[in-house]
Amino acid sequence: MSAWLTIVGVNDDGPNGLASGPRALVNAADIVVGSQRILDREELSDTETHIWASPFEDMLKQIKSWRGKNVVILATGNPMHYGVGATLIRHIPPEEMTVIPAPSAFSLAAARLGWPVQNLDMLSLHGRPVSLLHPFVQPDAKLLALMGDGQTVHKAASLLCERGFADSKLTVLEHMDGPYERIVRLTALECRSQDFADFNTLGIECVAGAKAILLPRVPGLPDDVYTHDGQITKREVRAVTLAALGPTPGALLWDVGAGCGSVAIEWIRAASDARAIAFEQNKPRIKMIAENAVALGAPGLEVVAGDVGKTLNGHTAPDAIFLGGSVTSKEVFKTCWSALKPGGRLVANAVTLEGEAALISRHESHGGELVRIDISHVTSIGTRRALRPRMAVTQWRVTKDRA
Repeated sequence: MSAWLTIVGVNDDGPNGLASGPRALVNAADIVVGSQRILDREELSDTETHIWASPFEDMLKQIKSWRGKNVVILATGNPMHYGVGATLIRHIPPEEMTVIPAPSAFSLAAARLGWPVQNLDMLSLHGRPVSLLHPFVQPDAKLLALMGDGQTVHKAASLLCERGFADSKLTVLEHMDGPYERIVRLTALECRSQDFADFNTLGIECVAGAKAILLPRVPGLPDDVYTHDGQITKREVRAVTLAALGPTPGALLWDVGAGCGSVAIEWIRAASDARAIAFEQNKPRIKMIAENAVALGAPGLEVVAGDVGKTLNGHTAPDAIFLGGSVTSKEVFKTCWSALKPGGRLVANAVTLEGEAALISRHESHGGELVRIDISHVTSIGTRRALRPRMAVTQWRVTKDRA
């Protein structure tokens, strides 16, 4: 079928600001869909109009029912950058769609601020948790974030203050390229006394204070940033484990026997759009996983509660699996190995003789690598110092054949 759905990007002035070509497409449409704010910018009296409605599933069903008609969706900025186009393309074949972008909010904001786009981190907090900011809050980083409403600015500022970045410079860009455009500059600490328009984009220049909490995106966060009960893959071993797992954009990890969730959380932090499922049966630890995920910028971490051997089935096939618990269980390993995608990676850690024996046996039958990780930390012995070894970790790493 030829293209019947056109998504036209507009700026804050709505259809009024369109060039002649996109404007002609709007005028020729059988049906025009847009937000109330966009449709209010100009009356399209000769065209059937519909306000974009929630939930998305209902709106999608309505749009699909119009297949064969000439349908135009008016969307803010670039529909393929955190926009409706990026969502609809997962449900409607691309050959049935035409997308005409306008300058995105990110492009407009970068132009106003004089920031080279290629040097920026860009994310959307529109309808998403503000805790997603955590991995991007780094000394001297420049960020652009789409806001859900005026209150989202306050939430972002509070997060910066809690992390020790209260002096960070904020630029709130309201209604860009429209008749009500306004730019407000202030620090995160000063933000509390201000009100902002709901339609805004936030620019952040991160300034770390003397007591700022620094959480780099590379694996191996300090153990004390996690809430845990001692069941945590320690920092150095965690860094080695994540390196072996190899996080990649959009990839899914199963963290089996997740403990406090440290491996799954750092997998998500390490690569854009990386996903993880944490399997854990201990109720207090399940609560810890949820708290740690929000505090460290991985609110999308999925937690599956219950006996690991009974809860693994029925989930999306993973690109990688970390076995931190139930290492000795033949059934858990069999289920994990069967679910793992061809070319996927499995990493298992053991500290007990029984766990080590299980990994040696699997290495013999499945190949891969066996690695011994020995870590020592300095400690005091009387008036002297010495390096005290921790429990050695045996790690098995294996890649599933693609054939």
